[in-house]
Amino acid sequence: MAARWLKSLAAVPVMLSAALWTPPAKALVPYVVVPSSTSLEAAGLGIAQAAARLLRLGQAEEAASLASLTVQLIPSDPRGWVLLAEAQLRSGDDADAGLSLAKARELDPRNAAILFAQGSLALKDNRPGEAVDLLQAGQKLDKANAGSYFDLGNAYILLGQQGKALKAFEQASGLRNDFWEAINNQALVLYEQGNDGEAIKRWKRVLALKPSAAEPMLALAAALNQQKPGNSESFELAHQALASEPNYVLPSYQKEQLWGSRLRTATSSLLAASALKADVERAQANADADSESGQDQ
Repeated sequence: MAARWLKSLAAVPVMLSAALWTPPAKALVPYVVVPSSTSLEAAGLGIAQAAARLLRLGQAEEAASLASLTVQLIPSDPRGWVLLAEAQLRSGDDADAGLSLAKARELDPRNAAILFAQGSLALKDNRPGEAVDLLQAGQKLDKANAGSYFDLGNAYILLGQQGKALKAFEQASGLRNDFWEAINNQALVLYEQGNDGEAIKRWKRVLALKPSAAEPMLALAAALNQQKPGNSESFELAHQALASEPNYVLPSYQKEQLWGSRLRTATSSLLAASALKADVERAQANADADSESGQDQ
């Protein structure tokens, strides 16, 4: 009996194993729908259109957020990077804008607009030599962009190359005859070169195109006052200019606008006139604090 019990007991684990064994369960693998590249591109382009609309409405920071989604969805499309760069520039984020433009140029190295944008950013960042190289590289691809010649002229002014600056500004206005800013800057260069008569002619031409422009108005007033001190036309022009844009009362602001030392000296002489005392005091009171803090002679 004991032997039979032992034999039966020995068989229990085998029977238990057979009874308890079940096939292993299969792990549940979730099914994920991976969007196609076409779907991603369509979504990215839709977001880009929304970002562009926000830019037109002046909502630059919101546009930058959407544009950053665009480049995540379609990173190989340079248009998204250009849009992101523009939104970043308008948001005051120049450093990131530079990175976005570099990426756009990497993807589309023969796009003149990208080179021009990089040149403008270099100019804004006070790197005129680099700006010249970028702008000229873009002009080899697109010779008809008036704005690029204007930026090139400004870069040459910063480099002290007045002859090249004048030529660039003349190319800009030659491509767009209503480009009054380019004509104004021609006059700035001519005045520094001592060609007062031609500078005055061009400032008058600017005011024929843009009668409300404060910069040529005050510059013309200063130049006329140098020719004939105390004349009423100079005072009237200065009165209108300072009322329109009080920052021009500050030598530091004039310098930011690329006015040369000769014109700044002439303007200082004009604004010292007693007839303009009230206008000058009012302009100084209304000038931007940031400009005033950087005032220099």
